[in-house]
Amino acid sequence: MIYISDQYFIGIDIGTAGTKAAIFDTQGNQLASAYEESILYYPQVGWVEQKPEDFYTSTINTIKQIIKKSNVNPKDVASIGFSGQMAGILGIDKDWNAVIPYDSWLDIRCKNYVDYIRNNYIDLVMDITGSPPSIAHCAKEIWWKKEKPSIFEKIYKFTVPSVYVAGRLAGLKGDEAFYDYTFISYTGLFDARRMEWSEELSRIFDIPLDKLPRIVKPWEIIGELTDREANKCGLVKGIPIIAGAGDFAASCLGAGMTKIGLCLDVAGTASILAASTNKLIPDKKFKTLLFTKSVIPELWIPHAYIGGGGLCLRWFRDELAYHEKKIAEELGVDPYVILDEEASKIPEGSEGIFFIPHLGGRIYPYNPKIKGTWLGFSWKHKIGHFYRSILESIAYEYYYYLNVIKSLFKDMEFSEVRGVGGGSRSKIWNQIKADILNLPYVRLNREEFAVLALAALGGYAVKIFKDYSQTINEWVKPIEKIMPIKENNEKYKRYAEFYMKFIDAIDSIFEEYYKHLGIMI
Repeated sequence: MIYISDQYFIGIDIGTAGTKAAIFDTQGNQLASAYEESILYYPQVGWVEQKPEDFYTSTINTIKQIIKKSNVNPKDVASIGFSGQMAGILGIDKDWNAVIPYDSWLDIRCKNYVDYIRNNYIDLVMDITGSPPSIAHCAKEIWWKKEKPSIFEKIYKFTVPSVYVAGRLAGLKGDEAFYDYTFISYTGLFDARRMEWSEELSRIFDIPLDKLPRIVKPWEIIGELTDREANKCGLVKGIPIIAGAGDFAASCLGAGMTKIGLCLDVAGTASILAASTNKLIPDKKFKTLLFTKSVIPELWIPHAYIGGGGLCLRWFRDELAYHEKKIAEELGVDPYVILDEEASKIPEGSEGIFFIPHLGGRIYPYNPKIKGTWLGFSWKHKIGHFYRSILESIAYEYYYYLNVIKSLFKDMEFSEVRGVGGGSRSKIWNQIKADILNLPYVRLNREEFAVLALAALGGYAVKIFKDYSQTINEWVKPIEKIMPIKENNEKYKRYAEFYMKFIDAIDSIFEEYYKHLGIMI
């Protein structure tokens, strides 16, 4: 029998950089949170992996921590929900054992198969799935089938980190594997209009449908916490576990993207610009936008992202900003505070420096050959110029994404950009984005949006909340609105247009770069 309480809800987000767990009460108050960093492995150039066991152990550890910190009676936990990385894959056998490491969304080993799909089937794929082929499930699954056929045969179901851990806690078997419907656009094999796996694409790419999991609703209870797992994490058996949602989709809900016309900036490991709309309109002209199904069934979320956009800032901090890191240590502040101060001294446009933030290749529109580049620096430029140019480059990409969205939804008014993720704490970056996008940038009274959404969905699943979107809108409120500065927008429009010409022009340079130097991507 499912145990139901009306008091506390646990959300666990299994991200790229780490696992976060949080516990909330019925008013949406976060009583405790815990975080454990993840390790990324780079076995070869272009490969990025994580260990499935690390996802599991970090979940157990963080749940134990939040129960201890919050002093909540484990018997009063009403639900557990999961979110996590969306574009990578792992495989399990019939007994839910991991067969392969997590093939991360940052891993580009499947790029040749992406090229194959794009060169031969891009229109068909977009007609059926609504999104362009990219470094995601389909191409990755083809890679495992073609390059590691013996391992592919051992895979009973493909899955994702959040589902893998949820299944272990619930004691599921392979036949019970699932995706919630927010993952469908990343699979490259799902008919988005019919809401079913595409037999045609499965046949063309030779990916057996029986290796793909069933599709469920985000609030569906997929099982109960087993006695064994309850003992490990300090809870009681029988707590309902909900399917949850992909980390991006959960963040959209948690940020109050519950109606059309809102935009969202996810300033995390990836840099994502999204909008809430009521239609799926494949972006056949630019082949840039991915359409994710919102947790809210009638909404779609067109978006594009820079793979590792946030990692550019971490890379700069760790590899180039030695002096600023030392100052930050002496002052006891975050190094990004010092870097933001330096960037704020620099005028709009970074006095002629432009940066390309695609250190891992460009994801949308797809071009893995493009890598990080600085243009236009001289002896006068200082650390603040370089750092500001990174902040601006990501906003220039957003400018392009928003223009593509507007081209598809010509009659739709977009009212504001809501910011989530660690990068949204940066005042200078928020102002840059407001100026370049020419939209108010709104900061919210919350920071942990994905796990907050899981609390609302969990409460809805166990019939404590009548409407999860209404619950979110009661919990999440704006606390600051940063308005675009007109004169800055006029400058930035020129800079953004040049940036787009620059990135288009450099494509041929990178072609020559790989050809003549013999460098592999």
